Amino acid sequence: MRIAGFCSLPGSSTSISEKSDLDCNASELAEENLVEEVKTKSLSKKLVDFTQVDKELLPTVIIVGRPNVGKSALFNRLIQRREALVYNTPADHVTRDIRDGIAKLGDLRFQVLDSAGLEVAATSGSILGRTADMTANVLSGSQFAIFLIAARDGLQSMDLQVGKWLRKHAPGIKIVLVMNKSESLDESDGSLAAAAGEAYRLGFGDPIAISAETGLGMSELYGALKPLLEEHILQIINDEATLESSPEPEESKLPLQLAIVGRPNVGKSTLLNTLLQEERVLVGPEAGLTRDSIRAQFQYDHRTVYMVDTAGWLERTKEKGPASLSIMQTRKNLMRAHVIALVLDGEEVAKTKRSMKHAEIVIARQAVEEGRGLIIIVNKMDLLKGKQKSKLYEDFIKAVPEEIQKLIPQVTGIPVIFVSAREGKGRIAVMRQVTDTYEKWCLRLSTARLNRWLRKVMSRHSWKDQAAQPKIKYFTQVKARPPTFVAFVKGKTVLSDTEIRFLSKSLKEDFDMGGIPIRILQRSLSRHDTTSKSAPAKRSQTGKVVERVSSDKRSVSLK
Repeated sequence: MRIAGFCSLPGSSTSISEKSDLDCNASELAEENLVEEVKTKSLSKKLVDFTQVDKELLPTVIIVGRPNVGKSALFNRLIQRREALVYNTPADHVTRDIRDGIAKLGDLRFQVLDSAGLEVAATSGSILGRTADMTANVLSGSQFAIFLIAARDGLQSMDLQVGKWLRKHAPGIKIVLVMNKSESLDESDGSLAAAAGEAYRLGFGDPIAISAETGLGMSELYGALKPLLEEHILQIINDEATLESSPEPEESKLPLQLAIVGRPNVGKSTLLNTLLQEERVLVGPEAGLTRDSIRAQFQYDHRTVYMVDTAGWLERTKEKGPASLSIMQTRKNLMRAHVIALVLDGEEVAKTKRSMKHAEIVIARQAVEEGRGLIIIVNKMDLLKGKQKSKLYEDFIKAVPEEIQKLIPQVTGIPVIFVSAREGKGRIAVMRQVTDTYEKWCLRLSTARLNRWLRKVMSRHSWKDQAAQPKIKYFTQVKARPPTFVAFVKGKTVLSDTEIRFLSKSLKEDFDMGGIPIRILQRSLSRHDTTSKSAPAKRSQTGKVVERVSSDKRSVSLK
């Protein structure tokens, strides 16, 4: 039985939770031992360099098992970052959706999927029953599976049920049996061997003993996966038909990070499934189904889009556990995003005659303050079908963007898209608007073009007198994402907030930059600099950001 040789692989020493110094020293020593082992034994022979294999060709390994055996902890260990929520909830399930990532186990690379805990006896149509169906669908597209059990709990009847379920739903998939939480068991007293003997009853061969939290035993997992993954890649490489039929790669565009946010039960997960055109996230009438922020990758118009479906928690909660962790994770993903899609419930907006609640206004303004692109998606428009030909419906379509603009005055021209994610309507409209907003967010304008624009703007505006006209020497863009400009002014001149708003509005109108935050800074030039147009003086005055945050208390009702 493969229960000896507990050690960690290089690059996998990051613990999922804080450990004692003794655990850290043990992991470091195990890593050093493995390095020597790889140098001297046959493990060092590379049949395949996985780092050079295209991500689309990497084999897929799904982690399955009953709830609370450490699937998400192992997922985090393999991708070498804490992305999946890990929380001890014996009576509940933290993970409910399918999460994917690229695993880095020594020199191995493969796509790894984290699945929800399986309870095969769950009632059909229940949350647990739907998660099992979703796992079965994803399992059919995987080549390998890690069947995870908890060694210190002993073999449970639910483990036997999961094993039976795997034999039914994964007949052609190679399964590796892994005993997690083995750090508390000892070889000397026979407890580890006893646990392995019990696990052998599952019928999937010798179990591999690991600890996902500390990284112990990962070399054994490496040794079990390496020949399987190499065989799979070599089969693909040697398949001439696959290589010949591969199309020429299109010219790729810059990747885009998209975050979907909103209150619980507005249809965020349904929208993600619609955009992906596959069932990746659990959906249903229950509020708060999504706890973990789900990251998915797909291609749109030759561009890689990384999309995150966040949990529906926008405000702080006194509740501890998965809910509080979800809030922290949602905010972290907001900071990573390039474009933020705020989803609203169209039916609720029509009933309350108010488009956004306090939490949604806060998120929208935070997105603007952080310089992210923002679009508003009004979902569940299928529930208003009976009113589509009425004047009230037309007034609704017109009033929502107007109210949103009043609630978020910092950015003009915020795109508002009306969709029905459940019916799959609006997918193309959403993606076109997302990419359009992203391209505006990345826009760069030359200094010559900006200064020609500046002369025209100043000439067409009527000032009270010549002395009142801002003394702007020249105008330039210093960065994109979001577009940031600097106005160099003469001497001690300081542009007023009104003048900065005027420049910002003119920029958005003349260069079609509505819907994204624009920042304008101002710096002063010395007399010598005004004649030579050289670099600004060291003692420059830092400018003011164009966007000003208005009070969250402001509220406008739809007419």
